[in-house]
Amino acid sequence: MMNFDERQLTTGPKGHTIHHTQVFSRDGQWIVYDTRNDDTQIGSTGTIEMVNVKTAEVRELYRTPNQTRYGPGVGAATFSPILDRVLFIHGVRNADAFRPYGMTRRTGVAIDVSRPGQPIFMDARDVSFPFTQGALRGGTHAHSWSADGTWISFTYNDYVMEQLAGTDSSVSDLRMVGVMVPGNVLVDDDAMLENNNGSYFSVVVTKVTENPTPGSDEIDRAFDECWIGVDGYIKPDGSKQSKAIAFQGNVRDKTGQMVTEIFVADLPQDLTQGVSGQPLEGTATTRPAVPAGVEQRRITYSDGGVEGPRHWLRTTPDGTLVIYLATDDGGVIQLFGISPNGGQPRQLSYNPFPVQGPFNLHPSGQWVAYPADNSLFVTHLSTGESRRITRRFDDADKPVGAPNWSPDGTSLVFNRYMEHKDGRFLQLFVLQQVE
Repeated sequence: MMNFDERQLTTGPKGHTIHHTQVFSRDGQWIVYDTRNDDTQIGSTGTIEMVNVKTAEVRELYRTPNQTRYGPGVGAATFSPILDRVLFIHGVRNADAFRPYGMTRRTGVAIDVSRPGQPIFMDARDVSFPFTQGALRGGTHAHSWSADGTWISFTYNDYVMEQLAGTDSSVSDLRMVGVMVPGNVLVDDDAMLENNNGSYFSVVVTKVTENPTPGSDEIDRAFDECWIGVDGYIKPDGSKQSKAIAFQGNVRDKTGQMVTEIFVADLPQDLTQGVSGQPLEGTATTRPAVPAGVEQRRITYSDGGVEGPRHWLRTTPDGTLVIYLATDDGGVIQLFGISPNGGQPRQLSYNPFPVQGPFNLHPSGQWVAYPADNSLFVTHLSTGESRRITRRFDDADKPVGAPNWSPDGTSLVFNRYMEHKDGRFLQLFVLQQVE
């Protein structure tokens, strides 16, 4: 079993919030974070920083111009697995009291570590009709790089549909999952700073509907996704699906009750082609359409569905297992897994207490780390054996959010609050594996 030494890495009187995944630089030497002190504070947070794992040196990577409590706001920073580049949420640049940061008013911005302060707008944004193919009309969020660093997934909310819902009760802004791929997208400039160009071509890859038919596989919300495998997965016919997303979707059971189940979206190599009559960029009355060749299917059919605290799905490196949270026969929230091809789910953890938050897999795919019983635990996926790797903390001091593994799997970073003379602040702690 794994043994770790714990070390506090940050001490400053501000927040140090890590994203749910990919917070280590590709060489494992730096950890990126935003300076939120609370998960809800992206709109009022203006700084992205990184800290050196060995020396605790802190470097500022980006600071928003004209930051106010209304925005623009930054947060949820993640490192590319192949470049010295970080990607994070950035609110629309014209944010003010009348147009504050919000779910439909944000985009993805990157910073190359060698050029701090110089933003690279990743996904283009265009909320002015006629819309631009490859641009979106709202807000991207919780970005995750594919293992090869070439594609990026995100959750998305649509500003155009949000505004239309104000006058048409039959439509809603429904959360979707999207993907961006390399390819410059130019958008007509606007004096209001609502729109921006992007260095990636962005599309939504999940189909949603306002009124899912009870007992069907229709969903009205797609969210909290992950890439399947380092290089995709093997289908039942033995063929390779090299790019695919697993995501959570809200269905209606036969009684009409909402249940969260797991879905897979198999992605074609070319995401830039639309279906005739269904524009990728959407229209003034329809949301952006899914590209040709995307295949969406449900893989879990459970009584209670996905349950527990908010979490993002994870898969093993070989793509054979999608991991999620659900309740066991005793009503305890545990780790479960299922093949991306569907089938019978498998319980992975057997603790007498519930998993308390999101989780991440060791790069080997053998271990998963997560918060439980006010501590951090690791569980071996093959044996179900679990081990407490931190002491048990009081409720106020317990680990917060998702522990993140370093690329080589020798260390974990996590958040928890610590007292300071100026208040309580989220700090970073590193667990280093020892023999």
